[in-house]
Amino acid sequence: MKSEDELSTGPWALLALQRATHRTLQALAASLAELDLTASEINTLANLADGRGRTVRQLSLDTGTRGTTLTGVLDRLERRGYLTREPNAADRRSFRIALTESGRGVARRVREAVADVERTALAGVSPRQLDGYRAVLAALQEASR
Repeated sequence: MKSEDELSTGPWALLALQRATHRTLQALAASLAELDLTASEINTLANLADGRGRTVRQLSLDTGTRGTTLTGVLDRLERRGYLTREPNAADRRSFRIALTESGRGVARRVREAVADVERTALAGVSPRQLDGYRAVLAALQEASR
């Protein structure tokens, strides 16, 4: 635990979050090694695992990924047969992203791996601590708008 002085002398929260993110992604990549997915592909599939089709813009917001970066991720996942891009009936200028049958299976495995890592990580965290964590995340997200 950081002392009061350490907490007030720098960007510890954001740097700690970044370290935790990298370690978490390493753990996920290791548990999903046979799928040969990048961190961005894992993030995209984990978000699509709920079965809701999305526009590229919606998926960009959900994953926290720039649209230009996401386009490359979607290209790779589409080449692997995990998803399709279909014209958006509500807006012909955009596409809806949907998982294929094989993509649903891979996304389900990714989502299970994410849940396993999260369950392990949070096993010793109290509901009060978790509420504090959520408050910090909300503040960081709001500050970055």
